[in-house]
Amino acid sequence: MYDNDMKIIERAQNGSKDDMTQLIENNNGLIWSIVRRFSGRNYDVEDLYQIGSIGFIKAIQRFDTSFEVRLSTYAVPYILGEIKRYIRDDGPIKVSRSLKELNVKILELQKMYFNKYGKEIKLEEISKELRISKEEIVMALDSARPVDSIEEAKYKDSKTNKTVSILEQISTGRDEQTEITNKIAVKKLIEELDDKEKEIIMLRYYKRKTQTQVSKILGITQVQVSRIERKILNDMKRKLIV
Repeated sequence: MYDNDMKIIERAQNGSKDDMTQLIENNNGLIWSIVRRFSGRNYDVEDLYQIGSIGFIKAIQRFDTSFEVRLSTYAVPYILGEIKRYIRDDGPIKVSRSLKELNVKILELQKMYFNKYGKEIKLEEISKELRISKEEIVMALDSARPVDSIEEAKYKDSKTNKTVSILEQISTGRDEQTEITNKIAVKKLIEELDDKEKEIIMLRYYKRKTQTQVSKILGITQVQVSRIERKILNDMKRKLIV
């Protein structure tokens, strides 16, 4: 099964549209699970799904089939990053409806071109396809660029003499993107376990039961619980290694 998946990925990387479509469909649930984390932010979830799909396609193009890691695990940062970049770039500055509409057309063209050829479309090709000047394209793209964010706004700390961002001053210190990535990756791995393995993990790590308590609940010995748990964790670690 694993080798077959690698062959599909390789064919998709070599331009097979059918295999690319199959990979997207096979990972549809993964993309939606990330999209749902951004619900309630006044963005159309279907648009976010399309953006997430672009991130997934980029992950496929950059995936090394020699990695001992599943594509779904590798793709999470790409999907997440593409959606966050889209939200970040949907700046607060109000622009004309015509520029917005043109920007949408350019985005759609970029998406379709990337889906078809697996690479970014050139400015000249956008100009030819939409029958507009390069200047109009640049203007439309510039209109969607965000103002400096708190991530980019920097100043020099008088105490440490280091340049830091405003975000660093108010950050909780947690790597939130990594946390989300890890949670999604672990969830995907748990979904692949059989019923008994899932129950052991749920009881041990979500309900905080001891191995002895788990053995009584499942009607097996504590030694069996320990052996199964160790096997599960070793398999998970192996699949997460890049």
